[in-house]
Amino acid sequence: MKEKNAMAPKAEQRQTVVMYPSFGEGHIIPMTELAKVLLRRGLDVTMVLIERPFWSSDSGAAATQLVIAANPAITFHFLPPDPSPPDFAGSSKPPFFHILQLLRRYNGELARFLRSFPRRRLHSVVTGMFSTYAAEVAAELGVPAYTFFASGAGFFAVVAQLPALLAGRREGLKELGDAPLEFAGVPPIPASHLVKELLEHPEEDLCSAMVDVWRRIADMNGVVVNTFESLEPRAVEALRHFRCGVGPGKALPPVYCVGPIVGDGADSAADQETQERRDGCLAWLDAQPERSVVYLCFGSRGTLPASQLREIAAGLERSGHRFLWVVRTPAGTDDPKKLLEQRPEPDLEALLPAGFLERTRGRGLVVASWAPQAAVLRHPSAGAFVTHCGWNSVLEAVAAGVPMLCWPLYSEQMLNKVLMTDEGGMGVAVEMEGYAAGFVGAKEVERKVRLVMESEEGRELRKRVAARKEEAEAALREGGSSRVAFDRFLADAEELHGQLGN
Repeated sequence: MKEKNAMAPKAEQRQTVVMYPSFGEGHIIPMTELAKVLLRRGLDVTMVLIERPFWSSDSGAAATQLVIAANPAITFHFLPPDPSPPDFAGSSKPPFFHILQLLRRYNGELARFLRSFPRRRLHSVVTGMFSTYAAEVAAELGVPAYTFFASGAGFFAVVAQLPALLAGRREGLKELGDAPLEFAGVPPIPASHLVKELLEHPEEDLCSAMVDVWRRIADMNGVVVNTFESLEPRAVEALRHFRCGVGPGKALPPVYCVGPIVGDGADSAADQETQERRDGCLAWLDAQPERSVVYLCFGSRGTLPASQLREIAAGLERSGHRFLWVVRTPAGTDDPKKLLEQRPEPDLEALLPAGFLERTRGRGLVVASWAPQAAVLRHPSAGAFVTHCGWNSVLEAVAAGVPMLCWPLYSEQMLNKVLMTDEGGMGVAVEMEGYAAGFVGAKEVERKVRLVMESEEGRELRKRVAARKEEAEAALREGGSSRVAFDRFLADAEELHGQLGN
């Protein structure tokens, strides 16, 4: 890939924030939304990306190109390819372990790129939650460094306390099963609901590498978290009062809760095919009554087996409610090395029950692979969201005031589910029973859709989510908690920039 929008002399030499996201759409997209906020604040933004040396024709590369095409105001720079990329196919270690090691090896190239900026123009470096090795580079060059934690304050609070929990353990946390773990700032978390890799023995390669990456957050000058205070007050309060965190003897740096930073769905599509799909979804929604449609989508990596797709179809049909459902081709393999493999467009007729599409025509729309999610959730017809509980999706739904049905699949999503369904906390969702065992039946799909769309409990849920939407809007307004936190982040970075530059 070639560099896009390479730096050119400007009449007004503004300061530049260099953003260095982790791999994956779930990290690059929210980082791009943060970049838009920085641009509006009068800063230039250069996003540094790494060629993805994956084992396949990785669909993430195409998604990244769409992000680049849709954001011409951001400069995107690709670091030179690694001359000795990891041998994913031939290694017995998990692919993500190699990705973390790769990010560490790129410190030299990142340093060379940062040195190409006049020091006075280099405002700060903002890393992703897995690219924190860059703190070493920033410290060497005397540049303020921050981590953008694209997940919530609750997950960050757990991450900050993990090193202390794992220190000295002689067995993995998976031995605890569903036993609750106590962390400051969050409700009790079943051990099984932590990120899967963290359940292994603390000295196992990937578990150790992930904890090491997060421990390095303590070397940053601050952490920018994509949440707002009233959504996660207990977690935010806990983060404020940690005397130590992310490792023994390590103080937690300042935390800035600046969210929700999400797209509003108003951006134009990057190509004709995407625009046509977007227009088709929104035109169909325009014909539906207000708050009548159940939207189902499981994220950019979320795939379900064909047997599960048929159960969802049966449950939706029995519920009698309108729906917009994004279906992806099942992965067809449990091989983690093929998790991000490019899959063909799904054959909807073959995957779904015979006659389902015809029988539900008019009240249901099934789309292949992609829908304009932010725009769908903000549409007046959206009434509920069946989600994998990825944090970007959670914030998009909260910002739109749409209640959620939780169906977590991987990463920190089960932990997010605990936070989302806690009525003493967020209270924005109910859970689909059966996800933990890997199968949700048609009766459960029907029951939970009816609960959210028809019942008194559903009405109370909608009220709570509507209140969260109002709180989100207030947080982003002048004088709101997130606006104040963002102003403080910029002021602190500017002050530190002056100190380090002297």
